Amino acid sequence: MPRAIWSGAISFGLVSVPVKLYSAVSRKTVRFNQIDSETNSRVKQKRVNAEGDEVPYDQIVKGYEISKDSYVIVSEDELAALSPKASRMIDITDFVDQVDIDPVFYDSAYFLVPDELARKSYTLLSKAMEDSGRVAIATFVMRTKQYLVAIRPIDGTLMMSTMVYADEVVDAEEIPGLSELGEIDLSDAELAMANQLIESLASEFDADRYQDTYREQVLDLIEQKASGEVRAIETSDGDEGAAVVDLLAALEASVSAAKQARKSGGDKKSGRSTHRPGQGIDDGVEALEDEAKSA
Repeated sequence: MPRAIWSGAISFGLVSVPVKLYSAVSRKTVRFNQIDSETNSRVKQKRVNAEGDEVPYDQIVKGYEISKDSYVIVSEDELAALSPKASRMIDITDFVDQVDIDPVFYDSAYFLVPDELARKSYTLLSKAMEDSGRVAIATFVMRTKQYLVAIRPIDGTLMMSTMVYADEVVDAEEIPGLSELGEIDLSDAELAMANQLIESLASEFDADRYQDTYREQVLDLIEQKASGEVRAIETSDGDEGAAVVDLLAALEASVSAAKQARKSGGDKKSGRSTHRPGQGIDDGVEALEDEAKSA
């Protein structure tokens, strides 16, 4: 059963709502230990200095490298003096439009659960935020660290996401190869065909449709090996070199494949249906294909 990792209250204006914090995500990672292949015993790591001598834990201090092999030593007491003041409040400072927050700022997600006596004020806050389409921006302290957070109403509940600060987001202009993208010319036919392909693959998001197939295969392999089974694993060297194709031709082929998939879905055992979802899109695709061929 999930356990609360923090308890306090949401504070906005003169109103406070007692809440508990629960993690909204449970990571499903396959973890391995390092094993000595000769003795089949677990490998342990030791803390050693540059000379290779093991260093006792009580001799280890924190150092910040200011130049190569030159460090400023900072004590735990000095860091503790700078730690944010412990608080049990999630202090809301602003309400902003949700669409104004770039998803890149979101980090870890948590559920905020109200105390039994605070359910009405909690529901009131959630409903008011949902009606306004706004998200609360707040700060709070957990484990001596101050966090910037966004609180969002979701299906009658409040979900809190920790956020990265603006100076932690990498500017796209600093990434090689991104700044030149604005100079690329696209033809009207290419853009129209790409839009049609997007429409042909459009659907509602359903998180259950997507599975971590690699993790499932790793767990299956572990289970088989634990039971004594041996299975050959096919390996791949990756792509041997993708062929250079015409962009418009590739788009046309992709749209054609999407059309064929829709046709298969529209056929019934008793015969072909008289109307298929997206038939108007098909007509537009055919017109674009004719236009592209004549271009």
